[in-house]
Amino acid sequence: MAEPVRVGVLLSGRGSNMLALAEHRRRDPERPYRIVVAASNVPEARGLVLAKRLGIATWSRSHQGMDRAEFDRLIEAALIEHQVELIAMAGYMRLLSGAFVERWGDRILNIHPSLLPLHKGLDTHRRALMAGDLEAGCTVHVVTPELDGGPPVAQTRVRILGRDTPESLAERVLKEEHKLYPAALEAYAEALRQGLIKAAPLPFDTSAGSA
Repeated sequence: MAEPVRVGVLLSGRGSNMLALAEHRRRDPERPYRIVVAASNVPEARGLVLAKRLGIATWSRSHQGMDRAEFDRLIEAALIEHQVELIAMAGYMRLLSGAFVERWGDRILNIHPSLLPLHKGLDTHRRALMAGDLEAGCTVHVVTPELDGGPPVAQTRVRILGRDTPESLAERVLKEEHKLYPAALEAYAEALRQGLIKAAPLPFDTSAGSA
């Protein structure tokens, strides 16, 4: 059996999607990915506490006072240290620099709480309600330099109810995120390991083996 794809999770908050990814693999250790590090631009992020409890290595540093490219070089060094092969953004509330995204081409996934290409960016649930949409949902997509503009990998639809508020809709969509993201990451990791995805070369020497 091939070694699982080494995943680094980027987060800024509570880490509920990171937990969903970790629990998905815990239920079946033969899944084709393993989270090896959780990194954050918010040192006090709740998700880092969860990661430590799960035995996942953590890295954090505030981005305050640093330009985007400078901070991305630091977080990239942590990913390289842990020989990360695939990045999963899970509530990481900071745009990645174009150079970083290009270096990791097709090796970064994100989950966005809308049916992309609808409602890119923030405040998606309120915008869906104001637009009179009949459905909301979530999308796992490959990260590209364009904000929320990369090709979708998987999507789940959630019917909007007449009594919905942005908060109630967000709660229902989040439950679907916790189902969709693990399944999508598993499928993507398997395709990556089989060479079905022509991703960018890894930014470290793979001949030395993994930690």
